[in-house]
Amino acid sequence: MTVAPPIATRLAVVWLLLGGVAVLAGATAAGIAALSLADALTATGLPDPGPVTTLGLPFFQAAGEIAAVLAVGSFLYAAFLTPPQRSGVLDVAGYRAVRLGTVASGVWAVCAALLVPLTISDVSGQPLANHLNPARIWSLASLINIAAAWRWTALLAAAVAVASLPVLRWSWTPPLLIGSLITLVPLGLTGHSSAGGSHDLATNSLLIHLVAAGLWAGGLLALLVHALHRGEHADLAARRFSAIALWCFVAMGLSGVVNALVRVRPAELLTTSYGRLIIAKFVALCVLGVLGWRQRRSGVAALQADPSSRGALMRLGLIESAVFALTFGIAVGLSRTPPPPPPIGIPSIPEIAIGYDFNGPPTAARVLLDWRFDLIFGTVAIVFAALYGAAVLRLRRRGDSWPRGRTLAWLLGCALLLFTTSSGAGRYMPAMFSMHMAVHMMLSMLVPVLLVLGGPVSLALRALPAAGRDDPPGLREWLLAALHSRLSRFLTHPVVATVLFVAGFYGLYLGGLFDAAAGSHLGHVMMNVHFLLSGYLFYWVVIGVDPTPRPIPPVAKVAVVFVSLPLHAFFGVVMMGTQRILGEHFYRSLQLNWHTDLLGDQRLGGGIAWAAGEFPLVIVMIALLVQWSRSDRRTARRLDRAAERDDDAELAAYNAMLAELARRDVSGQR
Repeated sequence: MTVAPPIATRLAVVWLLLGGVAVLAGATAAGIAALSLADALTATGLPDPGPVTTLGLPFFQAAGEIAAVLAVGSFLYAAFLTPPQRSGVLDVAGYRAVRLGTVASGVWAVCAALLVPLTISDVSGQPLANHLNPARIWSLASLINIAAAWRWTALLAAAVAVASLPVLRWSWTPPLLIGSLITLVPLGLTGHSSAGGSHDLATNSLLIHLVAAGLWAGGLLALLVHALHRGEHADLAARRFSAIALWCFVAMGLSGVVNALVRVRPAELLTTSYGRLIIAKFVALCVLGVLGWRQRRSGVAALQADPSSRGALMRLGLIESAVFALTFGIAVGLSRTPPPPPPIGIPSIPEIAIGYDFNGPPTAARVLLDWRFDLIFGTVAIVFAALYGAAVLRLRRRGDSWPRGRTLAWLLGCALLLFTTSSGAGRYMPAMFSMHMAVHMMLSMLVPVLLVLGGPVSLALRALPAAGRDDPPGLREWLLAALHSRLSRFLTHPVVATVLFVAGFYGLYLGGLFDAAAGSHLGHVMMNVHFLLSGYLFYWVVIGVDPTPRPIPPVAKVAVVFVSLPLHAFFGVVMMGTQRILGEHFYRSLQLNWHTDLLGDQRLGGGIAWAAGEFPLVIVMIALLVQWSRSDRRTARRLDRAAERDDDAELAAYNAMLAELARRDVSGQR
């Protein structure tokens, strides 16, 4: 019988492990940055800012990124890898993970704050001592994109750390996980990926890369901490994390290849420092994949056989952590190394501003055939279609049926999402207001209609296995918890859903937000996300076949539709009549010689908004009539079955009441 080490000893081992991983990542990044210093200074033409900046900037960036992924992994562990108590309060392991996430978020905030003056020193080529005035740092950070990104990161990480302090219940851990992932976004919008040609692909691939790395590396560290503390449900956590790690490995591999191909030609992989670092990072990822496979075969398998057998998991996990630290250090060193110069030729203004050039004005052939795959929304469309198909196949193998109409609606919605964001429509969207409005209408008024008619929640509830009475909750239980949460009840209120759906039009275009977002890649991504989510929420309330936390009668649904859609038509009329050109500065900066009549294009966009509500209105009204008819038939069948069970007692009682009233009338006349 083995005796567990004291709590103080376990805590010391945990902090030694986490600190060692952070120091190894920072030292690797600092070493690579020192070796590539001469090339970096030659490429930028700036003087050497001194060893404090040269070594300190990559060290704190890599160490801070380890803290960031640790926060992600800790909140992931508390949310989905360990079960809470039946009351919804976190158990010991979940509470410990949340507290670890709090500390990690705080460390990430401190590192990001330190990186603001270090970045200013690096960009200016002046020693760090010249940039230690807080007021001056704040003003200069607004002028330097990378410094501003670190400032935002510090604020976001600090907000997550503060928000996590009072958390004791499981329901708050998924929002903390989302918040910790959001702290990685400013990092994905800076560096080599945010500039030059094809930076739309580079930025999207880097964002996917960072999220996958945060879930994988952070989840591994959180699992190791749990194993070192000898917490319960280690077998469950390892099994769940193993599935997450597999998908993260695939996402990291594919996104990394895309990001590398944008910056380096294959011939430059062995002839440039940048290319050799990419190869080193690729080798490290392959090693991580092999270690993950061994972990699944030995460490996870041993835990499933005996929950107390954690030796293999911890040995392989420690090796994985070290490789992850080296990988993060290489990645930071890669960001400090100048990429190879682009091919001979001056990139066009649209290529610099948007990431790609245009072959000319949009035509029917170019809109239909000139595709540029959107790594975020295109991937979401394909994955959603595949998951839906897999769920339907599981039902059929089980002998259950699923309506073909719902499958067709969902697949059509995914196909339309792919076409809208990746075809010529999505390609021309950033450069033309009219094309932007066409994409907006499809994402908010047509794609969501098809998706909600697919009934994905109902399908998931039928396809996912239910946890037993004494088993920890799984995907099905998490989905039900989200469906019946207070947030879901609030968002599915008809007034709230309608306001979110309609107010987005007026607030975005008439409130000045569009001018700020027109030239931003993140702005276009966030607008597309808003269009999809607000549209899905609205049509889920109105015509969704999935159950809602706040069901409303069919008459109220019809009223909601007739109140909201005319507001869209009125918005289109306003856009056709306005004289102020939205996003004028950005559109003119593109200098497209075939796109000069910006006011006429904006009026065309208003006409598209005015006319776009007709087709969805027809679909919505048909869906409402069909659902209303089916509801009446179900009610009639229920009443018939009740009459058969009680020999039509209700009708007999009603007839007896009428007979008694008739008898009283006759008696009264006498």
